[in-house]
Amino acid sequence: MAPKTMEPFARKIFKGVLLLEVAGVVGAYCLFQRMNTSQDFRNTMNRRFPSILEVYYKSNEWAGIYGIREKDHEAWSSKNEA
Repeated sequence: MAPKTMEPFARKIFKGVLLLEVAGVVGAYCLFQRMNTSQDFRNTMNRRFPSILEVYYKSNEWAGIYGIREKDHEAWSSKNEA
């Protein structure tokens, strides 16, 4: 009787890791889209996870899209004053 190989187990591990990576990419895309379309959600992210919002701002600036950070801060400060 031949000994069992680790191939089926390794294949399952590989599929699991691949599935987790795909889920991570889809989750990051959904988060980016939500931040890209909602200033209120960006405000929530600013209060809860400011480092993630900073990554959003930086990625837009690297892509050549400027002014989002300034518009957000202006809108949030005027909301706080009212």
